[in-house]
Amino acid sequence: MPSTITLTTTNVVTQDGQNSSLIYNFPNSVQFKDHSITVSKISMYYSWTNINATPLANNTFTYQTRTGAAANAAVTVPIPDGIYEISDLNNFLQFTFIAAGFYLINNLGQNVYYAEFIVNPTKYSVDINCYPVPTALPAGWSLPTNWGLGYFGAVTYTPIITTPANFNKIMGQVAGFSTFGGFNLAGTATITNSSTTAPQVQPNPTIFLSASGIQNIYSNPSSIIYSVTPTTAVGTQIVEQPPEFSYCKLLEGTYNELRFRWLGTNLGQLKLLDPTMTITLLIRDNKAEGFTSGDGKQYTTVSAGKSMA
Repeated sequence: MPSTITLTTTNVVTQDGQNSSLIYNFPNSVQFKDHSITVSKISMYYSWTNINATPLANNTFTYQTRTGAAANAAVTVPIPDGIYEISDLNNFLQFTFIAAGFYLINNLGQNVYYAEFIVNPTKYSVDINCYPVPTALPAGWSLPTNWGLGYFGAVTYTPIITTPANFNKIMGQVAGFSTFGGFNLAGTATITNSSTTAPQVQPNPTIFLSASGIQNIYSNPSSIIYSVTPTTAVGTQIVEQPPEFSYCKLLEGTYNELRFRWLGTNLGQLKLLDPTMTITLLIRDNKAEGFTSGDGKQYTTVSAGKSMA
């Protein structure tokens, strides 16, 4: 029978802050020769960030306003690492405007913002809408307490939103895209920019488990032993139990440990917010189980019995 090893939160490497590497230390050194390994069950939480400083480097955007006839310097906005929907990014944009005093309060006491990110389901896009800033305070409206920045100009203009490299993928735009090449000095209409490519709101819709000491001749990199595509909501538990076991050959040698990593769709390291996970693996002695190996082939065990592929 295959031997079982289990990795839990205690095996997670936390020093790098990514929570996506695990180390399993054997009680004693073990000799592997004609052995294979497979995933039996995985339990983890959908907690990998879609915006972060490292490794995605997609955590900034910029905006620019105008005072009178002169353009203000572009403001770079850092986004805290996290899991964001477009509505969350729009809320953060509004939070940024509130902190800068770049908004007005209408006669109903509601904040009025002059740019927004919204989902456009019909176009399968993210729309960046920029609205004309008035030249004077409308009747019945009021200024925020931190206004004091002089955003009223002699003529109407719309703010500029720029999507730097990597953040542009979230918006479905090219790197460095700006909503308007220059200030719309006489504009009175909303400027809408829709995605020109499919927005990648979650850059890692599928993640991969890689393991040290693996010879998977059909995978690139050869260390991949399993993939997970969540069908649950963000923050909820993912439970994976494959209907059949796909064994990967372990390289011959003496082992003190096995190392595992969760990789993103682009095979870069993931950042997990929740390190709580349980990974159960089976290690099989191919000869003892009646399988032959050593020729680089991989084998599959199905629930009805053993079959060699």
